[in-house]
Amino acid sequence: MTISATHYSDPGCPWAYSVSPALAVLYWRYGPSIDWRFVTIGLTERGDQYEKRGYTPAKSARGYRSFRRYGMPFTTQPRRRIPGTSRACRAIVATRLSDPGNEHNVFRALQLGWFTTALVLDEDADIAQALRGVPGLDVDAVVGAIDDPAVVEAYERDRAEARSAAGGPTEFQGKAANSDGAVRFTAPSVVFETADGRRLEAGGFQTIEAYDVLIANLDPTLERRPAPADPFEAIASFGYALSTQEVAAIMTSGNDAPDRDAAEDALIDLAASGRIVRTPVGDGALWVAGAEAAAMQQPRAA
Repeated sequence: MTISATHYSDPGCPWAYSVSPALAVLYWRYGPSIDWRFVTIGLTERGDQYEKRGYTPAKSARGYRSFRRYGMPFTTQPRRRIPGTSRACRAIVATRLSDPGNEHNVFRALQLGWFTTALVLDEDADIAQALRGVPGLDVDAVVGAIDDPAVVEAYERDRAEARSAAGGPTEFQGKAANSDGAVRFTAPSVVFETADGRRLEAGGFQTIEAYDVLIANLDPTLERRPAPADPFEAIASFGYALSTQEVAAIMTSGNDAPDRDAAEDALIDLAASGRIVRTPVGDGALWVAGAEAAAMQQPRAA
């Protein structure tokens, strides 16, 4: 049996970015047994919505420091202004319509652009710069479609679906939000469903333990791949570069605490041997198999 997972998220949410190690474990552990669907939340249509809530470039940059405890790399370089998230979300939707299956890689690239550079990701040139490293993506076509009526219509459907959390487990647990008149899923929320209609919600930021117990209750017959003994096995199986914390989480046995230092030591040895490439980003690094590094280019601030 395959479990379907609907991932409600937004590239401009630091909580959504910080859950990446737990999601990486799910991708590794369950592979094709989970069929993922991505729904954009559209947190804000314009940057001034954040400004009215008191956000400034400096305040946002300082705020990112508090998320470092979850292990993903962050920069504290202030942007020249606060962006809204709508156009970046629509770039994801445009990819889903024109290049199905690649939207996850676009989401990932936009997250890295948002949290490890000072790119202003409601400006099309900066969105394009963040996406240049996504292998096989027609960046100009995706960015050019952001205002296409079909993309806007699909994006509005995403927004409506994301604002359907009223009365459900996510709201019950205090993990929902109402920032524009409707109770919505917060980023990141994941809803797991089976073909026979059983449904479990993991609203908002959750740990790998929470995701894992939901999956185990939905279908304990799924193949559950154990942690790799060698980090190269994990890195080689992903189509994009992984952070140190993601590798550490994937290498963790069961749901024990990740050993980041041990993972980084192993990654350093692999980099020294030339089998993988280390790219500094934010206050950390991304690691990718050497053969794939030439096809990838991480976003850089203008």
